[in-house]
Amino acid sequence: MKISVSVGSAYYDGERWSDLVDYVKVAERLGVETVWSAEAWGMEAVSSLAYLAAATDRIKLGSGIMQISARTPAMTAMTALSMAQLSGDRFLLGLGVSGPQVVEGLHGEDFARPLSRLREYIEVVRIMLRGERVAYEGEHYVLPRPGGEGKALRSSIRPRPDLPIYLATLGPKSLELTGEIADGWLGTAFIPEAAHVLLDPIRAGATRVGRTLDDVDIQITAHLAVGDDVDKLIARSKQGLAFTLGGMGSPKTNFYNAAYSRAGWGDVANEVQHLWFEGDKVAAARAVPDEMVLQAHLIGTEDMVADRVRAYAAAGVDGLRLTPSGATAAAQIENLERSVALIRSATTQ
Repeated sequence: MKISVSVGSAYYDGERWSDLVDYVKVAERLGVETVWSAEAWGMEAVSSLAYLAAATDRIKLGSGIMQISARTPAMTAMTALSMAQLSGDRFLLGLGVSGPQVVEGLHGEDFARPLSRLREYIEVVRIMLRGERVAYEGEHYVLPRPGGEGKALRSSIRPRPDLPIYLATLGPKSLELTGEIADGWLGTAFIPEAAHVLLDPIRAGATRVGRTLDDVDIQITAHLAVGDDVDKLIARSKQGLAFTLGGMGSPKTNFYNAAYSRAGWGDVANEVQHLWFEGDKVAAARAVPDEMVLQAHLIGTEDMVADRVRAYAAAGVDGLRLTPSGATAAAQIENLERSVALIRSATTQ
């Protein structure tokens, strides 16, 4: 089982940055494979990775994810090539469509037809990664712009045609697209007992183009916490899961809510979302059942967490992406060291 760490979040503002750098350095020392940097409406994904590239030697650096609405395809390709050049080819390009609240509210872009836009976006990015002149005619992107003075250009940076592209997708059709064209999947809202809900569409997309699920690196976000007071760990996790079900999107469009609903938690997802948008976030958290927390997260005693890690591996997961846990930098590092040891022990027995 590969182990990665995820840094940044919707609310991460870069405070205590030196602590995060120390955390990633420890992750590298422990042999963690990749650090993934997220963006939403806090710190963007790339600046932190560029800094970490200079502060580390071996760990891979992944955008997890860059929002396609925030950058043109050419700028994303230029950024990826630049990061690969600066880091000694340690960069992994993770992309996602985000959601209408961010895309339309923050970037002022139309969220309509995100799937076809994502496909075209990646096609343009790969043209540039191959070192070719960027000439493209699609529904969403036409390059050079017609009727003007533009010309088809190529990047002056050395091509990286094999630079890995990961997609963060959740809807059935977008999961199929992942299986069809991506090198890896940055998965969330994953429950091993209902893995087929998310992995079957990826498998179907891969099969359609002569690939298999083994050709897609399945990376899952892991909310991992170990302790003997299981009830306390569950209670701490409910607010975050309620935010995912209720606040990670609009009442009309919440990809996480929909994914958990397809996994068999539809009634809970609807109730939590309703309470969240009614403004009663405390009741929304209370409405999350203990069983759902234990299925969706890796929390509990060491034996409980080890069992869940093995369940993820049996479901077809290639790697777990750990999120920092702990109120202080020292606690986060201690939890990381413990988590890495636990995962390795659970998957090598």
